[in-house]
Amino acid sequence: MEKFIPDMYKKSIYDIDYQNLKERGIKCILFDLDNTLAPINIKEPDKELKDLFVDIELLGFKIIILSNSSKARVEPFKEKLNVDSSFHSRKPCKKKYKKIVSIYNFKDNEMACVGDQLLTDVWGANKMGFLSILVNPISDVDLFGTKINRIFERKIFKKLENQGLFKVGEYYD
Repeated sequence: MEKFIPDMYKKSIYDIDYQNLKERGIKCILFDLDNTLAPINIKEPDKELKDLFVDIELLGFKIIILSNSSKARVEPFKEKLNVDSSFHSRKPCKKKYKKIVSIYNFKDNEMACVGDQLLTDVWGANKMGFLSILVNPISDVDLFGTKINRIFERKIFKKLENQGLFKVGEYYD
């Protein structure tokens, strides 16, 4: 069950202390798109997200959107946020993570992954030895595959809570 425990848990991407990440030696942040950066029905980033990404980049981070969604879904965010991206990433599989590491030449302990799902974002980051940061989904609307994942995710959350390892709503760094 430890593979599903995030290193950090925050209410949203706006509650993460990015300065703290920098002090921990993080240089690259991989962000999930759907229900992490924007609801699935939103087609492009809003001003608040654009401003956050400017602030994060000013701290010196490399930002990459790492999404299981299609290129058509990811591309508007990539362009309007002026960041790199990986689509059809097949998280939690290691292939795209490894490709990013080789392209950008970051060490595992310099990478952080931010996402709203245990079965894709947290598990994928933990498999790679990256800092895993779980945030709450920003919408209740999910794609079909994600709805299935959420069923398993609720069972995992329950097991983790019963073991005293994690509790939804109890945020930590």
